[in-house]
Amino acid sequence: MSSDRVVDLLRTAYADEIETVMNYQTNAIVLDGVRAEEIKESLKQDVQEELGHAEQLGQRLKQLDARPPGSAEFTAGQESLQPPEDSTDVLAVINGVLDAEEDAIATYRELVDAADEAGDPVTEDLAVTLLSDEEAHRTEFRGFQKEYQRE
Repeated sequence: MSSDRVVDLLRTAYADEIETVMNYQTNAIVLDGVRAEEIKESLKQDVQEELGHAEQLGQRLKQLDARPPGSAEFTAGQESLQPPEDSTDVLAVINGVLDAEEDAIATYRELVDAADEAGDPVTEDLAVTLLSDEEAHRTEFRGFQKEYQRE
């Protein structure tokens, strides 16, 4: 049996993943320049992975007799991941991705702890898996950040 805290964190994570999908997709469309191509391709791949995360979180909520939030039930919060005014400002997008990944990592760590306390090993396992994915994204974009800061 899961706690209300676990359900709340699952709902938060779901909404965050959906917001991330939207922002990654938008940035992959609006970035310009030859230097942006690798970042755009990475974002396009990450869109699919983040959408898969949302699907898994939504299914887990359903299994817990809860439901994922609809668009009217969440407030967008990824300010740093908004498309930059300058469509060639790749570093702004990279930094926004890193902020989003840090937020996701913090949420999944909190979910791991909450699920453990609630005696919910299924949610705990899901959170550990998603945490690993987010840490891998962060590592990739830290590498991009280092490359772009050198120039």
